[in-house]
This record gives sequence, structure tokens and C-alpha cells, in this order.
Amino acid sequence: MKKLRLPIFLLLSIANTFSQSRKTENLIVVVLDGMRWQEIFGGADSLIINNPLFTKDKNRIQKQFWDNDPSKRREMLFPFLWKTLGTNGQIYGNRNLKNEVNVSNPFQMTYPGFSEMLTGYADPAISSNRLIVSKSDNVLEFINKQKNYEGKVAVFATSDLFPYLLNRHNSKLYINSDTDTLGFNSKEFNLLNEMQKLTSKPTTERPDLLTYFAAKEYLKAYKPKVLYLALGETDAFAHQGNYDQYLETAKAEDNMIAKLWKLAQSIPQYKNKTTLILTCDHGRGDLIKEQWTAHGPKIQDSGQIWIAAIGPDTKALGEVKTPEKLFQAQLAASMAAVLGFTYLPKTHEAMKPVFSIFTK
Repeated sequence: MKKLRLPIFLLLSIANTFSQSRKTENLIVVVLDGMRWQEIFGGADSLIINNPLFTKDKNRIQKQFWDNDPSKRREMLFPFLWKTLGTNGQIYGNRNLKNEVNVSNPFQMTYPGFSEMLTGYADPAISSNRLIVSKSDNVLEFINKQKNYEGKVAVFATSDLFPYLLNRHNSKLYINSDTDTLGFNSKEFNLLNEMQKLTSKPTTERPDLLTYFAAKEYLKAYKPKVLYLALGETDAFAHQGNYDQYLETAKAEDNMIAKLWKLAQSIPQYKNKTTLILTCDHGRGDLIKEQWTAHGPKIQDSGQIWIAAIGPDTKALGEVKTPEKLFQAQLAASMAAVLGFTYLPKTHEAMKPVFSIFTK
């Protein structure tokens, strides 16, 4: 991979200039695990819909998600993404337009992807989904140490990898993942705890709906300045080869994000002072269509991802059609930069942050 570096003095200069005029005070990041760029930009895939091995109810799925026009098709699947971010924000990664976003880690899996996204580089020690404690610094811990942000960074995740990635025993982040209970005494949190105990898991992890509602109630009750929400069912249903559920889950999670954004805009702390970033941790196969269920170093296309953003400092470019190449590792510096901070991973190989592109 060609490294995109900025000299440290230049990176600091850019960040300082931006911080003087920025309006963003809060950050919400939502990650859809393994959500392919092909559906983001083209909507439902007819070749997968017409394969009975992957789509069980073809007529129902076509009625919900099919149109001959790919622009209409993608809006049927992701109405919030395309009507809101596609109008007032920015969306990167349509490779048909030579606008590329790639992972830089060679493993193209969940743990390496989230690690790259949050540490700012491809950590060679994180080479699989094995649950080992990361020894790398990460941008969420960094932000949590900054003035006025102490104790105001919260992570909600369906996957059980986040206590390892973020080193829960040493960090001061609030992390709620997989089967963690919510240690807050309110009727809303008590109800969510009861639902979690009683639910049957559609995958090996808790339902994304419970992760979402836990994050939403936490936002309402404790108003974190940074909320990181990682949802997992799009990846899980894809691995099952269940295209029906993959599409319906993607549509449901677009709706969850829409409601979360609407809630944020109804709260004075967040209204017109919050940047929202959407992305994924890895791609999936496509050149060999049957490999859409899989990803990894041996699956071509699975290093291809996408990024979207909206906020008071983000120009309304919509779908970015300029040929360029961005990397997942740029997101860590970008998350810090939209809040006015300069994050440099210990490797000192600072990736050119996306903020220099999607913020004023």
C-alpha cells in the first residue's frame, strides 16, 4: 500500500486552522459490519436475488428492494443514507466512479478492520478474529483523555471483541458489548436487561436491536460527547448466505440510524453541533458472486469499503464522484479532527485524515 503521510507540523497546522472555525462538539460513529459497498451504491443485487441458494422469498424481496434504476434501488434499501447524507453530507466508495475506499490491513476481517479504523494503522499483531487484548493506542481512548471529554466517550457493540480491542481493564471508556448488562437503575435499562436475558439469538451474538436501543437510551440519559455504535447482523446474515435477511437488516439499520440522528437533533447539546460518520469494517466477495457471503485475504473484493459523513462542518457534496483513493486507517485521525484534536498513532505514520476532504 502506498502510504499517505502528512508531515506532523502540517497536520497540526491544518487541525489548528480547522479547530478555530469548527462547529462540531459531538461525534456519533455507526459501523455496519461487513456491509458491502455494492449494495450501498447499487442497491439489491439481481444475481443474488435470483439465486435460490441465497434468496428464499424472491417475490417478497423484489417487491421491497428492486427497481431497474440503481439510484432508486439503493434509495429503497438505504432511504436515510441517500436522502439525508446523499443530499447534505458526503458518501465515498463508489468504485464504479473510481472513488475508492480500502482497508490497508491484509487480513480483511472484522477484528483487524475495527483495529485499523480506531488505531489509525494496520496492526500486524491483530491478524484474525481471535480475542486477544490489543496493545495499541486507539482514538477513542485518546479523545476520552482530552479536556471536556473525560468520561464522555461510550461504545455500544453487538460483537464481543470490543473489550479486547479497547482494553477494557485499562481504559476508562464505557463499553457495553454482546451480553453485557446495563448497570443503570431505570425502568428503560432494566427492561433492556430483561429483554436481553430472554431473547433467542438470531446469530451467535445479541440482536442488533438491543445494542441500538441500549445506545439510544444511554444517549438520552447520559449525553456522551462521543458515541460509537457497532452493529453486526449484516455480517452475520451474509455469512449464513441469507440475502433476504441481509437486505432487510440493512434497511432496518438505516432506519435505526435515521431515528438516532433525529433524536440527536432534538437535544440542544447535539443539535447542529454533531458530526455523524457511517462506515463498515471490511467488504465481501463480488467478482465471484457466490463469495458475497465471505471475506478475508483470499477473497477478492473484501478489502473494499465505504465511508459517509454529515455534520455542521461537512460540505454538502453528496455522492463523491472524484476519482481518488482513501483508506480505513484515515478514520482514526478523522474522528479526532472533527472535534478539533490531532491524533497520531505511535507508529508516527500519520495517515492523511479524511477530515481534510469532508470538512470545511
